[in-house]
Amino acid sequence: MIYLQLFWAFFIANTLGYGGGPPSIPLIQNEVVDVYGWMSVQEFGEVLAVANALPSPIGTKLAGYIGYQVAGVPGAAVALIATVAPTAIAMILLLQFIHLFRKAPQVKAMTQSVRPVVTVLLGTLTYQFLLGAVEGIGWMQTGILSVASFLLLETWKVHPALVIIVAMAYGFFFIG
Repeated sequence: MIYLQLFWAFFIANTLGYGGGPPSIPLIQNEVVDVYGWMSVQEFGEVLAVANALPSPIGTKLAGYIGYQVAGVPGAAVALIATVAPTAIAMILLLQFIHLFRKAPQVKAMTQSVRPVVTVLLGTLTYQFLLGAVEGIGWMQTGILSVASFLLLETWKVHPALVIIVAMAYGFFFIG
């Protein structure tokens, strides 16, 4: 039964996550945290942070890790298959029509209408992570890490993986 749940959770999230990784993240979080309770919001945030620092698509990293945590190697395989399957099926079924509809105004309008939804989903996820951080380490530490991360990423253009490592080191030495 756990394999079916893993497959369904990642298949649904990646089927509805139009556009790749960012739209899928809140959907995966909903399935993993809210629907099945395999991990907390804080745990999901930590997994997401580490996954963002590693190369390759975010969805496959999340599927592999979460699937492994829930049901070992077979669970990781099932979650990975469920993550890749929607795209593979869509490519096989729709490839022949891509040139026919790519300039249609309806398709362009659909693509444009998805962007605000993705923005709201990512904003909600960010808010939940912020609340978890404040609950875990307090406003002051969260503020310091947020401002420092923003400056490192936007002002000095430091690679996100290095920012995550710096934040982890800060947490190790100054928080806990």
